[in-house]
Amino acid sequence: MINKININDYFEQGFLSPVKIIDQDEALNHRKKLEDAEKKLGPIHYKSKVHTVLKSAFDLATNKNILDVVEKILGPNILLYNVTYIIKEPNSASHVSWHQDMTYWGFSGDEQVSAWLALSEANDLSGAMKMIPGSHKMGKQQHEITDDKDNVLLQGQTVRNVNEEASVLCSLKPGQASFHHGWTLHTSMPNKSDDRRIGLNIQYIATHIKQLKNEKDTAICVRGYDEFNHFLKEEPAKVEIDFDALERFTDTSGYNYFWHETDKYTLTSKNYIWTFPGRPFCRKSVIVMPEWNDYDWDLLRATNCYGICTDYVEKLA
Repeated sequence: MINKININDYFEQGFLSPVKIIDQDEALNHRKKLEDAEKKLGPIHYKSKVHTVLKSAFDLATNKNILDVVEKILGPNILLYNVTYIIKEPNSASHVSWHQDMTYWGFSGDEQVSAWLALSEANDLSGAMKMIPGSHKMGKQQHEITDDKDNVLLQGQTVRNVNEEASVLCSLKPGQASFHHGWTLHTSMPNKSDDRRIGLNIQYIATHIKQLKNEKDTAICVRGYDEFNHFLKEEPAKVEIDFDALERFTDTSGYNYFWHETDKYTLTSKNYIWTFPGRPFCRKSVIVMPEWNDYDWDLLRATNCYGICTDYVEKLA
């Protein structure tokens, strides 16, 4: 399937859609993993670098079929820069105004491509993306900052006077993806369907690209070789939700959930990590302690953690 795509369409039009990446059943399985994680962590929509938190996201971002398309665009050496779930809830007003991705990333060049992988149906009713063919050849357009609480973009960045009659709707089935250039004008309307519109937005760059705004920015080489090392190296998630990822998220998330069934770790409403007996802990951990005779409590008194959950508080005094 990947070998049959016409990559020239991407260079001429600024986007390529649809491209089958995985089967629908596999896409639904990844959706389930996302929604299971949401039950434990709270909202994951628009959280950056989610591939360092959820293994499912990293597995999709490094899927061979996706990387084969990216290689046809960027060449053999590829950095994974960012992975973000973009979710529109059913019958919601959330939308994305006309914009260009490259406007605010701070890259030294435009050898970049974004993949948008559907985990649910994306069509006209659910608010699929629309692209303006050839707009990537026009370079950077003027963006206005708008005050629109329903705009998914953080500052409501909007390009005015777009010829919407020229737009192309990029409908996707679960498991299909679109690919677009960083200067391609695109938008998406509200989800008027009864199902969530879930997409995984994955951004790749060529290894020679530099970050001009943030010298501590991170990336992962996912194919070929990074001979330039312009980005700090980040660690992908090794399990579905790992401890190190939770510690990173406590500093950036706005979670207000507390969920526990049999998990090793759980985020509390105040962004601390509820840590169960015998598990590694950190400065943001609230350690759940076992029975009195099952632990070296003298060692615990010097522990670098936030707090302790125990029935034996008086014995620790």
